[in-house]
Amino acid sequence: MRTRTRRPALSLTVAARARDIGAVRSEAAAHCARWGAPQVADTVALCVSELLTNVVVHVGEGVPATVGITWCGHDRVRLGVTDPDPRPLPALPAAAPDAESGRGLALIDVLALRWGVAEGAYAKTVWCEFATS
Repeated sequence: MRTRTRRPALSLTVAARARDIGAVRSEAAAHCARWGAPQVADTVALCVSELLTNVVVHVGEGVPATVGITWCGHDRVRLGVTDPDPRPLPALPAAAPDAESGRGLALIDVLALRWGVAEGAYAKTVWCEFATS
């Protein structure tokens, strides 16, 4: 029988600012490590920075965003970033080879088991899940 370890979720509400993304990255990685999942810490940190950058670029600098990290079952971690604008919905674009941006969701698509968007009337959450084993 498997022993269940309590893994409290992380929920951070931040003003989405480019200068603060590094601190949120560090907290996300540290949280995964505290859970005993250091194998996904760097990946979660990278993806949280991509999702927060999307909020800054597409919704606006300084808007409130909530970063949530939860343990799903015994072998997955879920990251979600919620912003107060139900549009624009993220899409997986094809970036031009010489483009300097536009690859964040493509990177998440490769690194995550799955990802998606939960739409609300006044907000949206872009989420992704990662295997811990």
